[in-house]
Amino acid sequence: MAATSTGTTRGTTRAAYWTLRRRDALAGWLFIAPQLLGVLAFVLVPVGLAIWFSLNDWNIYSGKMTFVGGENYEAAVNDANVVDVLGATLIFSGGVVIFNLALGLGLAVLLNRKIPGGAVFRTLFFSPVVISVVAWTLVWGFLLQDNGAINGLLSLVGVDGPNWLFEGPTAMISVIVTQVIRSVGTNMVLFLAALQGVPRELYEAARIDGANNFTIFWRITIPLISPTLLLTGILTVVGALQAFAQIAVLTEGGPELSTTVLVYYIYQQAFQFNDIGYGSTLSLMLLAFVLILTVMQWQLRRKWVFYEN
Repeated sequence: MAATSTGTTRGTTRAAYWTLRRRDALAGWLFIAPQLLGVLAFVLVPVGLAIWFSLNDWNIYSGKMTFVGGENYEAAVNDANVVDVLGATLIFSGGVVIFNLALGLGLAVLLNRKIPGGAVFRTLFFSPVVISVVAWTLVWGFLLQDNGAINGLLSLVGVDGPNWLFEGPTAMISVIVTQVIRSVGTNMVLFLAALQGVPRELYEAARIDGANNFTIFWRITIPLISPTLLLTGILTVVGALQAFAQIAVLTEGGPELSTTVLVYYIYQQAFQFNDIGYGSTLSLMLLAFVLILTVMQWQLRRKWVFYEN
């Protein structure tokens, strides 16, 4: 009798431990475990290693690593090229963000009007997104050559085209245009989905009140799609700061440093000049820029992002 009573008590204790709340918590942890492992393996560990490498001078040929403290950070402050690199990064990122968002929104507004052949245009503008970055950039590299197709078309109308990829201003314009044309399809689709979610009744009421198209767009459309504007803004800024293949294939950072953005400069220092410590320092600088811009955009959402609830 005593044995039966003891066994029942133990069984009750074991059953009571796995309460509904604990089972739900375990299921939740199991669901997010792959993401947590991915963040640990591909974010936290690499960032930790970058911080450690930035504090050392690592000779990859001899395998010798010497602790130098803040010397790499001091070198970054005193590097005269960093100013030009940051300037090129600002111009490239600013151009990509402004033209990408403006063109993406404009195309979405146009396609939202259900024009004839809208599906064909949507597919046409989105197709570059699924093409390999390197393949896309190589094709544009041939088109932008001095004797390429673009200058050939210009010569038909009597225009002597420039050497697009070997002159400072046109080189930057070329890499910006190449990046925008390839990535604008993603923002176009996101904006189009947001526009289709705006209630038609609001437009009809505004027109009855005498509002013109610009007022309707600025007072109704923009506020209601502002969450999507925030999302696309963050994605476009981060993508522009991480652009590498376009620069590496088209201009290799030239002429001089006119198209050397920070990502490409990091690659040069770490893998061409084999200065892993200095390259890690610059990569942490890039990480800081991305975090600061993302946090700024996220904080500004309280002032201009409209949420229905």
